[in-house]
Amino acid sequence: MDWDKLRIFHAVAEAGSLTHAGDKLNLSQSAVSRQIRGLEESLNATLFHRHARGLILTEQGELLHDATSSMNKRLDTASARIRDSEEEVFGDLRVTTTIGFGTLWLAPRLVKLYEKYPDIRVDLMLEERVLDLPMREADVAIRMKEPSQADLIRKRLMTVKMQLFATQKYLYANGMPNSLDDLIEHRLICQSVHAAQVGASSTLVQSLLTNEVGSILTVNNYFGVLQAALQDLGIGVLPDYVSVEDPRLVQVLPEVESIDIPVFLAYPEELRQSKRIAAFRDFVQEEITAYRKVLRAKKNA
Repeated sequence: MDWDKLRIFHAVAEAGSLTHAGDKLNLSQSAVSRQIRGLEESLNATLFHRHARGLILTEQGELLHDATSSMNKRLDTASARIRDSEEEVFGDLRVTTTIGFGTLWLAPRLVKLYEKYPDIRVDLMLEERVLDLPMREADVAIRMKEPSQADLIRKRLMTVKMQLFATQKYLYANGMPNSLDDLIEHRLICQSVHAAQVGASSTLVQSLLTNEVGSILTVNNYFGVLQAALQDLGIGVLPDYVSVEDPRLVQVLPEVESIDIPVFLAYPEELRQSKRIAAFRDFVQEEITAYRKVLRAKKNA
């Protein structure tokens, strides 16, 4: 297939109009129409339904549009990586991490990255599924265990523990538990043991549920657990860093906590020289250093 015809087809599919596509491509409507007609003839397929309101892709057109969209995305990525050889930090950076870490720790800090590099465009993909970095599902990952995929540069950033937290208002109203036996007087807010989460969190929740609990609320991610706890609903099972992020939270039963959960940053070996990756890596490390200082100050207070 002719690359130029595919480029014009993609513009028409995106615009839904020969005229609008022509304006974008600086071509006449008749020139765009000839290219589309030539592509349809070469494929022996009708790519658009034509009607008074514009153009609608046929089933064959949808298939081709999916392909050209993927091609455009890959070309944009390649272009950005080539430009990465320059000193400027700009372009798309696809970052994947868990919902909990992404919403509670990373997203609130990204303002500092944008202040330093206003031309960078972060695509933050929050999900528990581990994306395939060598297959370019993302550029960089922050995960709660060491990545097992080959050809990755990885760095251990910090450790996290799951602990118990509640608001001071909740504790005033319901009392501070002094032992696990006291949980019978409280509502526990946590992820279901069957929800996607790090193993250490699931193990802690299972251990807590061997005790009698007055009531329970399960949520399928830590952000939901945090919001419920902040609304004075009960005692939440949350990552230890929330105590630094939100002064409304008080740790409950300090002796109850999960084992250490390692946090790793990883990216493909071939992106070792990427300016965007380096900028993001350095930003995260600086934020972790600042976080540790706040944590030490709080413990010494």
